[in-house]
Amino acid sequence: MTAYARMWPREIFDGRKGREVLARPVEFLKHPGVYVLYRDEHPYYIGKTSISLFQRIRAHATNPHDRYYNFWNLFSAFAVPDQVKRNELEGILIAAMPAVNNAQPKLTKMRLPRNIADFMAKMRQSKVSAATLKEAKVGKRK
Repeated sequence: MTAYARMWPREIFDGRKGREVLARPVEFLKHPGVYVLYRDEHPYYIGKTSISLFQRIRAHATNPHDRYYNFWNLFSAFAVPDQVKRNELEGILIAAMPAVNNAQPKLTKMRLPRNIADFMAKMRQSKVSAATLKEAKVGKRK
Protein backbone atom coordinates (compact mmCIF):
# COMPACT_ATOMS: atom_id res chain seq x y z
CA MET A 1 0.00 0.00 0.00
CA THR A 2 1.47 3.34 -0.98
CA ALA A 3 -1.13 5.78 0.39
CA TYR A 4 -4.65 5.92 1.77
CA ALA A 5 -7.55 8.21 2.60
CA ARG A 6 -9.99 7.57 5.42
CA MET A 7 -13.65 8.65 5.47
CA TRP A 8 -13.47 11.29 2.75
CA PRO A 9 -16.76 12.84 1.57
CA ARG A 10 -18.31 11.64 -1.67
CA GLU A 11 -18.85 15.25 -2.71
CA ILE A 12 -15.21 15.64 -3.80
CA PHE A 13 -16.30 13.91 -7.01
CA ASP A 14 -19.01 16.54 -7.59
CA GLY A 15 -17.15 19.66 -6.48
CA ARG A 16 -15.13 21.59 -9.02
CA LYS A 17 -12.35 24.12 -9.04
CA GLY A 18 -12.87 25.78 -12.36
CA ARG A 19 -13.39 22.95 -14.83
CA GLU A 20 -11.51 20.32 -12.82
CA VAL A 21 -13.18 17.89 -10.42
CA LEU A 22 -11.74 18.43 -6.92
CA ALA A 23 -10.61 14.81 -6.57
CA ARG A 24 -8.79 14.62 -9.92
CA PRO A 25 -5.41 16.07 -8.83
CA VAL A 26 -5.19 13.82 -5.75
CA GLU A 27 -2.13 11.80 -6.75
CA PHE A 28 -2.77 8.50 -5.00
CA LEU A 29 -6.30 8.27 -6.49
CA LYS A 30 -4.62 7.85 -9.90
CA HIS A 31 -3.51 4.34 -8.88
CA PRO A 32 -5.35 1.02 -8.64
CA GLY A 33 -6.40 -0.12 -5.20
CA VAL A 34 -9.10 -1.11 -2.75
CA TYR A 35 -11.92 1.09 -1.48
CA VAL A 36 -14.72 1.06 1.05
CA LEU A 37 -17.99 2.92 0.50
CA TYR A 38 -19.77 3.93 3.71
CA ARG A 39 -23.32 4.86 4.51
CA ASP A 40 -22.61 7.32 7.30
CA GLU A 41 -19.97 5.49 9.37
CA HIS A 42 -21.08 1.98 8.41
CA PRO A 43 -19.31 0.00 5.66
CA TYR A 44 -21.67 -0.52 2.76
CA TYR A 45 -19.50 -1.92 -0.02
CA ILE A 46 -15.89 -3.05 -0.34
CA GLY A 47 -14.39 -3.11 -3.81
CA LYS A 48 -11.13 -3.21 -5.68
CA THR A 49 -10.10 -1.77 -9.00
CA SER A 50 -7.28 -2.33 -11.47
CA ILE A 51 -8.06 1.04 -13.05
CA SER A 52 -7.55 4.23 -11.07
CA LEU A 53 -9.35 4.64 -7.75
CA PHE A 54 -10.52 8.03 -9.05
CA GLN A 55 -12.29 6.50 -12.07
CA ARG A 56 -13.91 3.67 -10.13
CA ILE A 57 -15.12 5.63 -7.11
CA ARG A 58 -16.23 8.54 -9.32
CA ALA A 59 -18.38 6.10 -11.33
CA HIS A 60 -20.10 5.04 -8.09
CA ALA A 61 -20.51 8.71 -7.10
CA THR A 62 -21.78 10.29 -10.31
CA ASN A 63 -23.58 7.63 -12.35
CA PRO A 64 -27.25 7.43 -11.28
CA HIS A 65 -27.45 3.97 -12.89
CA ASP A 66 -24.65 2.60 -10.69
CA ARG A 67 -26.06 0.05 -8.23
CA TYR A 68 -24.45 1.81 -5.24
CA TYR A 69 -25.19 5.40 -6.32
CA ASN A 70 -27.91 6.13 -3.74
CA PHE A 71 -26.46 4.29 -0.79
CA TRP A 72 -23.19 5.90 0.33
CA ASN A 73 -21.77 9.26 1.37
CA LEU A 74 -18.19 8.59 2.54
CA PHE A 75 -15.31 6.50 1.27
CA SER A 76 -11.90 5.21 2.26
CA ALA A 77 -9.36 4.31 -0.40
CA PHE A 78 -6.06 2.45 -0.38
CA ALA A 79 -3.60 2.75 -3.29
CA VAL A 80 -2.20 -0.74 -3.88
CA PRO A 81 -0.31 -1.11 -7.18
CA ASP A 82 0.41 -4.85 -6.75
CA GLN A 83 -2.52 -7.07 -7.82
CA VAL A 84 -1.74 -9.87 -5.35
CA LYS A 85 -1.64 -7.40 -2.46
CA ARG A 86 -4.91 -5.78 -3.68
CA ASN A 87 -6.60 -9.18 -3.54
CA GLU A 88 -5.21 -9.82 -0.06
CA LEU A 89 -6.28 -6.41 1.27
CA GLU A 90 -9.77 -6.76 -0.18
CA GLY A 91 -10.10 -10.20 1.43
CA ILE A 92 -8.92 -8.91 4.80
CA LEU A 93 -11.34 -5.96 4.72
CA ILE A 94 -14.29 -8.14 3.71
CA ALA A 95 -13.48 -10.61 6.47
CA ALA A 96 -13.05 -7.83 9.05
CA MET A 97 -16.03 -5.69 7.99
CA PRO A 98 -18.80 -7.75 6.44
CA ALA A 99 -20.57 -5.36 4.12
CA VAL A 100 -23.74 -5.32 2.11
CA ASN A 101 -22.01 -6.58 -1.02
CA ASN A 102 -21.81 -10.03 0.61
CA ALA A 103 -18.55 -10.68 -1.19
CA GLN A 104 -16.68 -13.65 0.16
CA PRO A 105 -13.03 -13.11 1.03
CA LYS A 106 -10.56 -15.14 -0.99
CA LEU A 107 -8.97 -16.32 2.25
CA THR A 108 -9.20 -19.69 3.93
CA LYS A 109 -11.74 -19.54 6.74
CA MET A 110 -10.65 -21.63 9.68
CA ARG A 111 -13.26 -23.87 11.28
CA LEU A 112 -13.72 -23.51 15.02
CA PRO A 113 -11.89 -26.45 16.65
CA ARG A 114 -14.21 -28.90 18.38
CA ASN A 115 -12.57 -28.47 21.80
CA ILE A 116 -13.11 -24.70 21.67
CA ALA A 117 -16.73 -25.14 20.54
CA ASP A 118 -17.31 -27.53 23.45
CA PHE A 119 -15.71 -25.07 25.87
CA MET A 120 -17.89 -22.22 24.58
CA ALA A 121 -21.00 -24.39 24.99
CA LYS A 122 -20.04 -25.14 28.61
CA MET A 123 -19.53 -21.41 29.24
CA ARG A 124 -22.99 -20.63 27.88
CA GLN A 125 -24.54 -23.46 29.90
CA SER A 126 -22.91 -22.20 33.10
CA LYS A 127 -24.35 -18.72 32.45
CA VAL A 128 -27.81 -20.21 31.97
CA SER A 129 -27.41 -22.34 35.10
CA ALA A 130 -26.33 -19.29 37.12
CA ALA A 131 -29.27 -17.25 35.84
CA THR A 132 -31.70 -20.11 36.56
CA LEU A 133 -30.31 -20.50 40.09
CA LYS A 134 -30.60 -16.76 40.69
CA GLU A 135 -34.19 -16.78 39.41
CA ALA A 136 -35.05 -19.73 41.67
CA LYS A 137 -33.68 -17.87 44.70
CA VAL A 138 -35.72 -14.77 43.85
CA GLY A 139 -38.84 -16.95 43.44
CA LYS A 140 -38.39 -18.46 46.91
CA ARG A 141 -38.36 -15.00 48.52
CA LYS A 142 -41.84 -14.17 47.27
